[in-house]
Amino acid sequence: MPQFDLDRMSVAEFLERFRPEMVPLSHAFSYFFAGLPLTEEDIKEYLEEPIAALPPSIVKSLPKAQVVLVPFLEKSNGKGGKRHGPISPGSREYILLDKPPENKASTHFHYRGANGADLVFAVKDTDLADYHYYFFHEIAALAEVSLSEEVRVEYHAMLGDELGAHVHGEVDEQSWHLKQGLRRRSSKVRRDTKAFHEYARLSFIDTLTLYIHGICCDIDVETGPRQLPSRVLRKRLMWFETAFPPPQGYAVFPEELDAGPPPNAERA
Repeated sequence: MPQFDLDRMSVAEFLERFRPEMVPLSHAFSYFFAGLPLTEEDIKEYLEEPIAALPPSIVKSLPKAQVVLVPFLEKSNGKGGKRHGPISPGSREYILLDKPPENKASTHFHYRGANGADLVFAVKDTDLADYHYYFFHEIAALAEVSLSEEVRVEYHAMLGDELGAHVHGEVDEQSWHLKQGLRRRSSKVRRDTKAFHEYARLSFIDTLTLYIHGICCDIDVETGPRQLPSRVLRKRLMWFETAFPPPQGYAVFPEELDAGPPPNAERA
């Protein structure tokens, strides 16, 4: 696309202006990119492969999604820090051709509105493995909102059992901090509190992110003091495999593979 006025164009203005030019990939996804060339191989790696690996039940639960790839993103509300996650209509995010200051840089975010979900990613100078993680994390966040009550109750019960057994660790840092906070408050955690529900929400998003990332790519989970024990993590992933079966031809665990590993090898 022409770049005459792209630099520092607000994301809201960009989406309003170029939404009609989104390129359909499927009934659920379309995409657009700006300020950087994408080859056929790039489109395969950034869009086609990760979308093809999504469990059909997850795709069915999602709103219509527009994936936008841009060079860099800047958040200009004065708060600083890398930005990711859902945004409000009043947020001031900008698309940049050149790298912004570190304290204003954003990596990705999504906004869910009348047109579905806009998923915007800054991909220049971003490793493909990191992009895949960001992509699946945004998909997981959208899927969590649409969970059935039955699935939500089952996941909460599994977390309750883990907490009751004093299982240490979590899948990712934010949910781990919330879990630590719960354990500091009481030795017996109640599942009907706001704190538990917020922990469960982020735990679900983090674990679903790992699950669908693992379907797409051959990833290694880094060990560390905050990681779940492998037996507990495997139990969670087996639950996700039952609740959200992978697409035909894809596997969750290495022993389920019949035709070699997934197409990409990444570290989570």
